[in-house]
Amino acid sequence: MCFLGRSRIGVRALLLMLGLVWLAGCAGSATDPKQIAKRREERAAAYAALSPEQQALVNRGQVQVGMPEDAVYIAWGKPAQSLRRGDASGEETLWLYSGSTTDQYISWSYVEVPGRDGRMFLDRVTTTDYAFRDYVSARLVFREGKVSSWEMLPKPPSNTIFSPNTGVVPVPGRF
Repeated sequence: MCFLGRSRIGVRALLLMLGLVWLAGCAGSATDPKQIAKRREERAAAYAALSPEQQALVNRGQVQVGMPEDAVYIAWGKPAQSLRRGDASGEETLWLYSGSTTDQYISWSYVEVPGRDGRMFLDRVTTTDYAFRDYVSARLVFREGKVSSWEMLPKPPSNTIFSPNTGVVPVPGRF
């Protein structure tokens, strides 16, 4: 009876944990020393042109005002989006980096299960689903090819949403 509900939740929880490990690897890979070294080799001439102070910052995955676009690319990797904008004071390029957060949806469902006498009946179980939500984690503004401002944005909280569900979930392998 509840074993079926728990196993479904257990499988989903396992998949969520695997997904979060994968996402953590992706999120952390931008400032991973191996990835920085790879990007440094990719843009060796641009890296060599940086001041020793900027090279040290780039090696630690850090940025500062005045850095050229290549230095930011080496330190943080490719942005999720690159936008151009302009006004009376001139043109700017905006780089947006993204992160991901997880929302959890919990609902009640009814599952057909066999009774001891072989007849089917409905058992109420909770089901849990997960959804990943992207957000802007950092924003950099470039003027004339150099960082004029940058900001790190907070990760929004994960949500847990409780919702009723009156759907009947068939027993696996029965239909």
